[in-house]
Amino acid sequence: MKYYDPPKIDLWTGRVSNKWLYLHEKVHCTPLAELSEPHKKSIALLGYACDEGVRRNQGRVGAVNGPDTIKSSFGKMPNHLASHILLQDVGSVSCIDDDMEAAQDTLSNAVTSLLTKKQFPIVLGGGHDMAYGHYRGIKNYLDARGVNQTIGIINFDAHFDLRKNTEQNNSGTPFYQIAKDCQKEDIDFNYLCLGIRKDANDRILFETARDLKANYILIDTFQIPFLEEITTWINAFVKNVDHVYVTIDLDGFSSAYAPGVSAASPMGFTPHIVLECLKTIIGSGKLISLDIAEMNPTYDIDGQTAKLAASLMHYVAHNIY
Repeated sequence: MKYYDPPKIDLWTGRVSNKWLYLHEKVHCTPLAELSEPHKKSIALLGYACDEGVRRNQGRVGAVNGPDTIKSSFGKMPNHLASHILLQDVGSVSCIDDDMEAAQDTLSNAVTSLLTKKQFPIVLGGGHDMAYGHYRGIKNYLDARGVNQTIGIINFDAHFDLRKNTEQNNSGTPFYQIAKDCQKEDIDFNYLCLGIRKDANDRILFETARDLKANYILIDTFQIPFLEEITTWINAFVKNVDHVYVTIDLDGFSSAYAPGVSAASPMGFTPHIVLECLKTIIGSGKLISLDIAEMNPTYDIDGQTAKLAASLMHYVAHNIY
């Protein structure tokens, strides 16, 4: 597969216990072509090693190395997964000759394949342009089953990523592209964005969000003191869809927690509110897939951002089943 790299076993190192005490001891490195439908419940880690969309969006590049860095950090964490749950690294989608669209198509096909093979996908990036390919993969999977089921997108982010793609697709356009696809297919665009900042989105983006009937919670409300209200809004959103796709943009967090991202800011949200929201979403039983975007190791400090991403994965992996 041209835009695909098999898993790298040397990423999975750490303390050795011989008792599966750590995740690097639990994980199986399985290329996509060798993946079969498991007899056990299974979590599949797939990288999206592409930051071409970030470059096109005038961001700072480096997120191409995000997936491997997150996997390495995740592997050193303690393993509390039940023995009947499989954890598999299935490699990474790559971007060749700046062909982001081909990488997105490859990601879409990979996600469809993972869902078909009864895996729970956790996709690691990489630029947030991954969201378009990820969503299309979920949609294609549902369409192939012949079911008319709705997908709700919950995006933890400071940015709407609803920029119009009249000039070129990039990391700021994925949800606009999805919205336009929904219009063509005459289906609802179900989008909830948590953590939106007025100082990170221009007036036209707010107008676009209004025109597309996007739901959002501003950063001044997306805080622990408002957890009860936030939970109510999430539950109301989830109630009206069949499946939920969660995407977490690491640059939505304050740079105190996530300095290693494509667009850092001290004015972001905290990990605690995101974990509380994930608890609610997972509790709904509707979470079908999840990704973490914009990890940029070039600008990370003491591996903080990689550890944050790995901790978010750790929580999801240990609570999804």
